[in-house]
Amino acid sequence: MAKKDESSAHAHIEGPSSRNIRLMAELERDALATRSFGQRLGDMISVQAGRFWFIVFHAIFFTIWIVANVEGSSHLDPYPFPFLTLVVSLEAIFLSLFILMSQNRATHQSDRRAHFDLQVNLLAEAEMTKVLKLLQALCAAHKLLEAKDPELAELARETSPAELINELKQALPEEN
Repeated sequence: MAKKDESSAHAHIEGPSSRNIRLMAELERDALATRSFGQRLGDMISVQAGRFWFIVFHAIFFTIWIVANVEGSSHLDPYPFPFLTLVVSLEAIFLSLFILMSQNRATHQSDRRAHFDLQVNLLAEAEMTKVLKLLQALCAAHKLLEAKDPELAELARETSPAELINELKQALPEEN
């Protein structure tokens, strides 16, 4: 009976993956919740403009408009359809602006994630360097040959982000 109680007590313990997923989902929910009205509107319009029904609606609308003004009796907008051109141009301008606004917000959010990733990676690097130093010390205490491995000594050296950035600057080709 004690084992069943023990296993049910551990069943509610959240694993690292589940915890990370929950935290990332919370961050995403917070980012979505803190958008301004304009950002929410821009995102909604951008999402809808990228759907298939949007294309179908426009194809039907343009077909009806053109047929009604070529073969119909009203000729509200005769060929070459200057009013339709005006409407389509204005729609394209506003859609472009909404999409750019949405992309800017997404880029800002992506930059925040990249900064977070960098911080986690730097922390993991510092932790691994410490672990390697401890392992090297253990190997040395037990007089194991691995303690004198030159690659291990290099890996156990603290990583300097500034040095890495300088190396990257020198190694990567410059844009023209």
